[in-house]
Amino acid sequence: MKIKKILVSQPEPQSEKSPYYEIAEKNNVKIDFRPFIHVEPIETKDFRKQRINILDHSGVIFTSKTAIDHFFRVANEMRISVPDSMKYFCTSESIAHYLQKYIVYRKRKIFFGKGGFADLVEVLEKHKTENFLVPLSEQHKIEIPELLTKWNLKFTIAVLYRTVSSDLSDLMKLNYDVLVFFSPSGIRSLLKNFPEFEQKDTIIASFGNSTARAVKEAGLRLDLEAPLPNAPSMTMALDLFIKEFNKNGKAKQIEKV
Repeated sequence: MKIKKILVSQPEPQSEKSPYYEIAEKNNVKIDFRPFIHVEPIETKDFRKQRINILDHSGVIFTSKTAIDHFFRVANEMRISVPDSMKYFCTSESIAHYLQKYIVYRKRKIFFGKGGFADLVEVLEKHKTENFLVPLSEQHKIEIPELLTKWNLKFTIAVLYRTVSSDLSDLMKLNYDVLVFFSPSGIRSLLKNFPEFEQKDTIIASFGNSTARAVKEAGLRLDLEAPLPNAPSMTMALDLFIKEFNKNGKAKQIEKV
């Protein structure tokens, strides 16, 4: 058996320079893209039931670009003018730069971490006097409020959107050698759409600790867990895995650190 067909549970990259296309060409494999999940907004009337006043907060914590979109959507729908004094704290620089879609970046107080929420907490700790608003999905990571509480930070969780399983009925069956997942929600969607799914020789790859945990809790075999010490991205880890598997008929999982 060799890896010939891969399904990535995300939207197809818009850039022709995506590493996925390079992997497909180098390894002579076909890579398809299909989102297993999609985001639905929490309607304004339902947000009001949370009894949250956005203007009671002096800082907003963003963990994703989706959270940014829905924060400003709700503010606009409620006709709230977010003051220039509002501080923004983002888990990564790329998320921080996305704020330019809604605000004049250079005129605002914006801070960002190195990519993980734990790194951002170190930045937040220097702003202990702020009252933080944290826009999240209905299915957010429990680690976020736990870390904020541990550091004695004043915060409010605002549920602004939800992640739901997409309808994959048109796929009929998952005739792929590798399935690639990036969130626990993707695993839930797999089981919802294909309740009789049997893994057999299908290789499952996951990115992130929570996704890996969801794979194992679902009783599935996890063959590739990224990131790896020498492959910080899923594409790098996948490339290494394919090369070894297609050469030897198997691939040994590289130990994580």
